[in-house]
Amino acid sequence: MSQFVTIQVGQCGNQIGSAFWPLALHEYGIQTTTDSVNLLKVQRNHLKHIDELSNAFPSFFHVPNSTDKFYFQDVADLNAAKIKARAVLIDMEDSVVSRFKQSPLRQLFDQTCFVTNYPGSGNNWAIGYHVHGSEYYDRLENSIRRVVEKCDRLHGFLLMHSLGGGTGSGLGTATLKLLKDNYPHVERIVSSVYPANTQDTVTAPYNTLLATQELLEHATCVLPVENKALLDICNAQMTKRNNMNQINYNVSCRPFQDMNSIIVNMLLHLTSGSRFPGSLNMDMNEVATNLVPYPKLHYIFSSISPVTLSAPNMCTTQETKLQDELFTNAWSRNNQLIKLDPLQSASVILAAAHIARGNTTLTDIKRNIERFQNKSKFTSWSKDCMKIGLCSIPPAGHSSSLLCLLNSSAISALFKDIIREFSTLYKKKAHVHHYTQVNGFEETHFLESKENILSLCECYSEIRNIEETNISRLQVI
Repeated sequence: MSQFVTIQVGQCGNQIGSAFWPLALHEYGIQTTTDSVNLLKVQRNHLKHIDELSNAFPSFFHVPNSTDKFYFQDVADLNAAKIKARAVLIDMEDSVVSRFKQSPLRQLFDQTCFVTNYPGSGNNWAIGYHVHGSEYYDRLENSIRRVVEKCDRLHGFLLMHSLGGGTGSGLGTATLKLLKDNYPHVERIVSSVYPANTQDTVTAPYNTLLATQELLEHATCVLPVENKALLDICNAQMTKRNNMNQINYNVSCRPFQDMNSIIVNMLLHLTSGSRFPGSLNMDMNEVATNLVPYPKLHYIFSSISPVTLSAPNMCTTQETKLQDELFTNAWSRNNQLIKLDPLQSASVILAAAHIARGNTTLTDIKRNIERFQNKSKFTSWSKDCMKIGLCSIPPAGHSSSLLCLLNSSAISALFKDIIREFSTLYKKKAHVHHYTQVNGFEETHFLESKENILSLCECYSEIRNIEETNISRLQVI
């Protein structure tokens, strides 16, 4: 099975990581001592054979060569076998990272792969990118190399960060550039949390603009996430009384843990085809191949159904109807991880993929893909082309689930919001001096980033307005 290196950058990236590792362990039937243990106890019968667990486990964890066959039940077993997570933890404030050093999972992490500092990046992209990116370049390079060298079949990097602060946006994109320079042929999948008009720092519009420019240049695919969308999903779950386990989990969560779990659920589903067996698995390298028709147009809408981490205690829905509901919910705006509708009438679909897990058949997929093609507006080349994946192992607690990935021109609204927020702040020249005093940063970088993002919006507009060309058949003379 394929192997992935997870890179957590900044406070938000490491908070997502704190939810990622317990939930990843639960997928392999391993109990942890976190708050989620009572909710997410895994019945090992969702793994049909012990070999499936043995083959899939090294995707996120390094297993010493001396451990040929293993059947871990809890964290103590992992510690005894000296299992290590394939992870690099980066933050210029060590408050969040220090929690990993004190958590029950602390022995899973290689301490040499922690890159921390104090007092942080001051909510300044330029400090994170130019100052810390240069000062810590060698440590970052060595830490990543140390993890990569323990991989036999490195398939991709999963980078988690946010764009509102200084470290996640600045050092996060500097790390992404390092990955592209040193490992140009390895997939770089980025989960980026956007502020979405709810900035907790005044300089967030600057950081978001500058980081987005770097993501356009160096990422293979970007899966944007908005806090507002995650919060709405969590609130919606609180009103549904058919799944008290999920409600109790959300209530017991630490701040943002329930929201981060939604992101983790999406990432675990995204990589499932590269980790578990399936009759029609979608490998990670197929994501960019099938969903990115033009360079830089690699921002992908993601939605997952069901969004809950545990299934209702009693499910009486007929299987066919259940499958149809999975697809319908995945297309719903309420399940999107950003507050945009990729299927709005003014947009077009450039590419699409549906990845199913568990008790879903090709007949279910074909029936619902036809529904999707009839209700959505595509470009002339993309309607008849739909990438599908079918992984036989469902997520823990469910019989089946679905991840929908859409490359839609509707994403240009996100970029326009970034430009609008930036322009509102920049026309007053507010806080600009904090950036220009950083060695290596010039004020023209603001304007260049703005122009590049505007050009990207124009590309989406041109694609949206392209009319289908009918080429008549050649006449035989």
